[in-house]
Amino acid sequence: MMGSVRSRLRGLIFTFALLAFLILAAASSLLARYNSRYKGLLYNVTTASEFNQDFKSSIDLKMYYYVIDSQYSEGLPLDEVHAAQQLARELLSTTTEKDSRTAISSVLSLCQNLEEKITQLQSTDSYDERQRQLENNIYVLTSLIQEYMYNYLYFEAARLHALQTQIDRQLVMDFMLIAAATGLLVLFLTWRALRLGRSITGPIAALCARVEGIGSGDLEEREPIRAEEYELRTLSEGFEQMVGRLNRQIQETAHNQERLRRTELALIQAQVNPHFLYNTMDTIIWLIEAEKTEEAVEMVSNLSAFFRHSLSRGQDIITLREEEEHVCSYLQIQQARYKDIMRYTVNIAPELRSAMIPKLTLQPLVENALYHGVNLKRGLGHIYVTGRGEGDEILLQVTDDGVGIPPEWLAQLTRSIEQGERVGFGLSTVHERVQLFFGPSYGLSISSQPGAGTTISIRIPWRKETTAP
Repeated sequence: MMGSVRSRLRGLIFTFALLAFLILAAASSLLARYNSRYKGLLYNVTTASEFNQDFKSSIDLKMYYYVIDSQYSEGLPLDEVHAAQQLARELLSTTTEKDSRTAISSVLSLCQNLEEKITQLQSTDSYDERQRQLENNIYVLTSLIQEYMYNYLYFEAARLHALQTQIDRQLVMDFMLIAAATGLLVLFLTWRALRLGRSITGPIAALCARVEGIGSGDLEEREPIRAEEYELRTLSEGFEQMVGRLNRQIQETAHNQERLRRTELALIQAQVNPHFLYNTMDTIIWLIEAEKTEEAVEMVSNLSAFFRHSLSRGQDIITLREEEEHVCSYLQIQQARYKDIMRYTVNIAPELRSAMIPKLTLQPLVENALYHGVNLKRGLGHIYVTGRGEGDEILLQVTDDGVGIPPEWLAQLTRSIEQGERVGFGLSTVHERVQLFFGPSYGLSISSQPGAGTTISIRIPWRKETTAP
């Protein structure tokens, strides 16, 4: 049966207290019974002794004074006889031994006979007859009463002695029984305590071994340790649940890292676009042929800076200043090709430049604005890259005044980005990377008006360079 450690300890204490109480109650009951019997016999003996000492001499003397008509006469001693009868009845009601009951019954009968003889003597007028009745009746009856009272005392005293011997013998037996019961109680409680101790220490040792295994890298979720105590069972279940969550978290983190690497690789591959590289190199060749050496050198420098920032020394998180330089390199390269149709403005608040951001966040959005916004527009187009702080967050926006996005396509694009589908010219990849780094509260959103342009917003937490992961 399962229970808490506290309840099992309470049960053990309750069992001990109950058994100890039962032993004490049994011993107290035996002592009370023997004490009651002993007190009853002692009371009978004491009362009978007092009665026997005074009764005969008092009755004989009072009857003698009455017969001789002495001035000391107090009348007939009927009250004493009645008191003796009442005392004999009380002794008879508390006496259980046969010989003692016979003796005290005789005393009661003789007292009734004595009362009759006293009454008979009272109605006798002759002095000689009174003397004869006093000698033959009164004195004889008081002697018999005294003799039977002695017999009663003898029987009760003998019974009192026998009871004392029985009590002594019974007390020894009772003590032995109580000692045996106490020994059994101690053995039982020791067994229960050892069993309780094993039921606690065994699971604790298993838990310690499990913790050591977890510390050594064993993160497989296992069956909880079986324990009779609720607390230990709950602790083991909590350990296994924690291990399971930790294992799942590690696997999820590894999966997220893998996803992050894939998205980063996809973005880097997008940067090394053969068409972009071919067109750029073709422009450089044209500039050299046109003897525009300075412009060609500047474009080569921008191309070098573009790829250098794409690699970012292998780091996943860079400063917003570095991301801004990467975007400027890209825009300068593209402006050399599209100088008749594209202008750009980069305006990021200076205090934000030390904030940390996943690399390759803004450039895919700028590329999207160029090829699917400005490039499809007739005439000159403008791309705006802005950044401002909003409390403990940063809002980055890439805006173009190009052709915009139709509402149905915008709705589909927004849904695809939220579901992680690979559509939207790299937008889903940027959104996914931001959420992998900063959580689901952050990411990318799009607003657009057909014929008016498109704004892509990215919201990230404001983390300084010194607190970057």
